[in-house]
Amino acid sequence: MKIAYFINQYPKVSHTFIRREILALEKLGYCIERYALRGWDADIVDPDDKIELTRTHFLLRAGVRGLMPSCFRSLWTNPMATVRALGVALAHWRAGDRSLILNLVTLAEACLLHAWLQSAGIRHLHVHFGTNSALIALLVHTLGSIDYSFTIHGPEEWDSPARLRLREKVAAAKFVVTISSYTRGQLLRWARPSDHAKIAVVHCGIDQSFASPAILTPPQGRRFVCVGRLCVEKSQMLLVAAMAQLVAEGVDAELVLAGDGDMRREIESEIQRLRLSSRIRITGWISGAQVRDELLASRALLLPSLAEGLPVVIMEAMALGRPVLTTYIAGIPELIQDREHGWLFASGSIDAIVQAMRQCLDTPTSELATMGQASRERVAQRHSIDTEAKKLAQLFERVSR
Repeated sequence: MKIAYFINQYPKVSHTFIRREILALEKLGYCIERYALRGWDADIVDPDDKIELTRTHFLLRAGVRGLMPSCFRSLWTNPMATVRALGVALAHWRAGDRSLILNLVTLAEACLLHAWLQSAGIRHLHVHFGTNSALIALLVHTLGSIDYSFTIHGPEEWDSPARLRLREKVAAAKFVVTISSYTRGQLLRWARPSDHAKIAVVHCGIDQSFASPAILTPPQGRRFVCVGRLCVEKSQMLLVAAMAQLVAEGVDAELVLAGDGDMRREIESEIQRLRLSSRIRITGWISGAQVRDELLASRALLLPSLAEGLPVVIMEAMALGRPVLTTYIAGIPELIQDREHGWLFASGSIDAIVQAMRQCLDTPTSELATMGQASRERVAQRHSIDTEAKKLAQLFERVSR
């Protein structure tokens, strides 16, 4: 079966889970064509992402002007479907906060993608995220002869479900994947009851490079690592404040912030202001292998997120035998059980972060190793990429009959 995957930006450092999913489907015999609006706007450091870059078709490689011929061709060959697609784009414009011009450009992108898919003989399109990529998939479907499905992650979709017209996107899709039961529950709130049966749970998966027992070492040292984009939602600023409190109390601890993002300059300024440069290190964007090394060098993963779906890095840390300190939000409690795989704490609280860090530092290495082993077993049971890819494959097979 030949399937197209479409993502706004691909390959991208935070989208390795999509790459794993594609490669796992290809192992099952599927032919997957990759499409994206554009590549990532920073240096690609992961060798596997560099390979994906050569395999991806980019809609905006020729710029916005390169979209115009496909629009005229669509109007000429299928005027009624193009007018219907224009109506969908205008409905999203009226419901949303993007300009009319941007919505018309999105329609042009859909016209080009539709032409490419038809030329390649592809009849099913799968996208990740219920935002712009799902809108393009809906427009492609409206232009005719191509079905679509999409994967919802959250939390962005829950911030503006009406603006994103989630109900309409679900209604037109062949099926919708959610990454956790929590995410499915949120989507049930906005979908029509008649569409509930098409919403399935397929977890994000980890690959064997994280699950191999040969790389398991017991948690030790006094270093915490936080992996993720430097942004408000990931709440690294609260971590800096928590570290300042621990250091003021005379606690010996280190923190590595693995990632980059819009808030890097602000976070660096706060680290300098609090004189924590010897305690906190920011890595910038790093490869998957480097993330693995940072996790293995740590005592635990520390993720004080304010908003999430279900972070893949939690699964990776658990597969490496590392306890996880994270917030009791979204789909996280479906995977992490407090005091068995790490520590769950209230989001937005510096005191809660400090308390969890203290408890982890005070826990003997032998107990942390027991937590780590329990974590490995749980994530292997719930998040094997091969198992989850088979679930997704069953959904593709069902709609192809």
